[in-house]
Amino acid sequence: MKKLIKSSQMCRFSRISSVDYSSDPKGNINVYMESKHNWCKQVMRIQKHEEVNNDYFKLNVSGKMMDFRIQERYNDLVAASFHSYDKVSVVESIHTYFLDFFGDSIEYWWRASGHKHVVPQLQNVSASACVLDTNDGTQMRNLENFFSSSPVFKHVELFEKPGPLNPDSKFYQAESVDIVQRGTTVTAILRHFQGRQAVVYCDQCKMLDFKEFVERWRSGEAFQKLEFLEFRTSYDGVNQNRLLNAIRVKHIDATKTPPTHILPKVLAFPGECETTDPIISHTYVVRKSDNRVASVLFERRTFSFGVWDKTEEEFLKMVQ
Repeated sequence: MKKLIKSSQMCRFSRISSVDYSSDPKGNINVYMESKHNWCKQVMRIQKHEEVNNDYFKLNVSGKMMDFRIQERYNDLVAASFHSYDKVSVVESIHTYFLDFFGDSIEYWWRASGHKHVVPQLQNVSASACVLDTNDGTQMRNLENFFSSSPVFKHVELFEKPGPLNPDSKFYQAESVDIVQRGTTVTAILRHFQGRQAVVYCDQCKMLDFKEFVERWRSGEAFQKLEFLEFRTSYDGVNQNRLLNAIRVKHIDATKTPPTHILPKVLAFPGECETTDPIISHTYVVRKSDNRVASVLFERRTFSFGVWDKTEEEFLKMVQ
C-alpha cells in the first residue's frame, strides 16, 4: 500500500519541502507540511487522550498500536492520541512513519513554543524554540532544564530572561540566537556563545565587553564557529572611536570600497529577510591562529561583526 501511494502521489510529494512539528505550551503538537512554494497545511494533531467521547479507532503506526480520532471542529483533521506515559513513543512512531515515506529528501523541524515541554530526540530533526516570559527564579530553573534535556537547537528566540544562564548551558551551543533583553546580563552571550549567528537587542553594553569579545576571537580562544554577530542597544553608552581604537582595528583606505559581508540566515521565518544584515565597513580585525578576517562596524548604537572565510590577503583582494 505504501508503494502504491508513493508511486501515485510522486508529483505531489515532490513539492513538499518539510514536515514541521509545532508544540504549544500545553504540550500538544500540530503537524504541518510545507511546500517549496510557501504552501503550508496542517495534516495532523497529536494531543492528550480525552475520555469524554469514546470515538477513537486504532491504527498500527511503525509497529505501535495508537488511538486516532477525526476532529470535525478542526475541518476533519486527524488527531493522534497519547497518554502521559507514552507521549514520546507516540511521537517517535509517527516520525518514523514520515521518515519511511520521505526519507532525507525533505527537512524535519521541531518548533517549540515555550519551555515547559522538552524537545524529544528524533532522527534528522532540527529544533527551534521561541521562549517568552522567564521573569522569575522558578521559570529560570525550568529554562535551564529545558535546554539541558533537549537536543542542541538550530535556532532560539529568547525574550526577557532575568539573568545569565549557566556558562555551560546548551543554550550557548545553538547555531543561531535572537535575544531581546533589558539590562546588561545579556552580555554573557559575548563570553559563552559557541554557535554561528547571534542578534541581540538590549538597553546597553559596555565597551569592555566588546573589547574582551574581540580579543578572545582574535586570539582563537573562543568563537571558532562564529559567522555573524549583531548587538543593537537602546542607549548611547559606547564611543565609536574609542571602541575601534580599543580593539585595535585595521583600516581600509577611505577612497576604496570594502566588500559586503552577508550570509544566509540559519533560519528565516516566512516574510523575513533570508540573509543577515549586510556589513560594509572600512575597519576589520585578523585572527592570529589562521589569519582569518572579520569586518567590524559600530554605528547608530549597533555593533556588527562579520567573519569571512578569507585570509587577510584574500580579503584585501576583494577591496575595490
